[in-house]
Amino acid sequence: MILSRQRPAASTLSGAKEKEPAKKQQKIPELEEFLQNRDYTGAITLLEFNKNANKPHKDADMWIGYCAFHLGDYKKALEVYNVLGKQKNYQQEALLNYACVCFYLGMYKESEEACKKNSKSPLQNRLLFHLSHKFNDEKQLLSYHQYLQDQFEDQMCLASIHYMRSHYQEAIDIYKRILLENRSFLALNVYVALCYYKLDYYDVSQEVLAVYLQSFPDSSIAVNLKACNHFKLYNGKAAEAELKHLRDVTSSGAFSFGSELIKHNLVVFRGGEGALQALPPLIDVIPEARLNLVIYYLRQDDLQEAYNLIKDHEPTGPQEYVIKAVVNAALGQAEGSREHLKISQQYFQLVGSSASECDTIHGRQCMASCFFLLKQFDDVLIYLNSIKTYFYNDDDFNFNYGQAKASSGNYKEAEEAFLLIQSERLKNDYVYISWLARCYIMNNRARLAWELYMSMETSAESFSLLQLIANDCYKMGDFYVSAKAFDVLERLDPNPEYWEGKRGACVGLFQMIIAEKEPKETLRDILMILRNTTNPQVEYITRTIESWSFGSSPC
Repeated sequence: MILSRQRPAASTLSGAKEKEPAKKQQKIPELEEFLQNRDYTGAITLLEFNKNANKPHKDADMWIGYCAFHLGDYKKALEVYNVLGKQKNYQQEALLNYACVCFYLGMYKESEEACKKNSKSPLQNRLLFHLSHKFNDEKQLLSYHQYLQDQFEDQMCLASIHYMRSHYQEAIDIYKRILLENRSFLALNVYVALCYYKLDYYDVSQEVLAVYLQSFPDSSIAVNLKACNHFKLYNGKAAEAELKHLRDVTSSGAFSFGSELIKHNLVVFRGGEGALQALPPLIDVIPEARLNLVIYYLRQDDLQEAYNLIKDHEPTGPQEYVIKAVVNAALGQAEGSREHLKISQQYFQLVGSSASECDTIHGRQCMASCFFLLKQFDDVLIYLNSIKTYFYNDDDFNFNYGQAKASSGNYKEAEEAFLLIQSERLKNDYVYISWLARCYIMNNRARLAWELYMSMETSAESFSLLQLIANDCYKMGDFYVSAKAFDVLERLDPNPEYWEGKRGACVGLFQMIIAEKEPKETLRDILMILRNTTNPQVEYITRTIESWSFGSSPC
């Protein structure tokens, strides 16, 4: 609109311009300038304006498709190349570009069909190489691999496949070799930084990334990676702050490339907030979207949804194997399914024993989880002890460590681990309460176990805890708390076994009073507990206790 208004103004004021030679007419940038500055929006605007003004640039539609592709507007690029593919002058080139756009849209079958219609070329081979990876076709992958040459584009293609197959060190080696030969290829630093990020070297990733960001501070991929590093090194708020500028740009609609990635990562940075709105549409766009949605369902205890989302997904890397193992373990424990637990144990063992993971923290956690499911707790502790210093304040670690210690009979250290836990969610979990109660009892602090019971509301879980307290206290010779627990159990459920337990606990406590290991004042409580039962044996026992009590009283 502004350009169309300037032209008539120039013709009517031509005389005035002759008198004012100092005023220079503003020069419209050439297409090459826009492309060199990566201003693809400006380039498309110029191309379409000239096209509508009947002054089309040579190969204008091909350039429009090119710019739309680099802007991330793949649908527009697809439409352009689809039309050009029907024109003889552009058919071959447009068809191959069409296949590339289909690949970026996740339309892999359509991409393969279009690609195979084209004559053989290095680009066609690279695209088919990537498609073989997407289809998990190892035979075809190796076939196209052998046609790759020692040239820049082919080596970059090979490095990207290494990256997607979690061979990060191999990818780094290729990128660094190319960088040594071409110092001006600054974008390779982003790829190297991505590999270091995947290897958990977040500080190294930041250092390498800084080289590129100094020259291109507005790069959406680089800024996003920097935010991810901040998330790992610091927290979600620090990461979100790094994305603020990119969010403003993408939300304005001026630049859409990377918008899906930003939406996805914001959900992660915010601890899952907005997951159900943002992640489902991205499942087939961003590989991590599926995994993060599974994690969200796990945190919401929606185990079935998590399982439905992951059950048919074939893991390709350690992280995916671990998430699938966790889902199967959670579902197996919830449903009592041995099959799910066995699958989980196998996945944990696969990751933990692999050459790349066996000496990492994650690998040792996996082996500990494997042995935990096999109930081999001494082996669990070998692995957990080796990484304990990294998780001193980690509630989940202390929860598992406490259970392993208690299962191995080390109740003192188990109690210490349980008491380090701060999470209210875990502290209200019956597994936590029951194990802590057992530790209290085994450490001769049964009254604290009784207080745990008293703090609970009446439920099936509180009834189970009563049974645990009654039986464990009896075994440990803490007959007073055992008698109280059996008394409550008998009143809730008049089972003869509870009477027998109460009777044994009361008699045991009486014996301890006689041996002067318990105060005589406890006799009153024994008699009250016994008289809560209508069993005929009560009269004989109480008479014996009272007789001893009178006989042992001072004159």
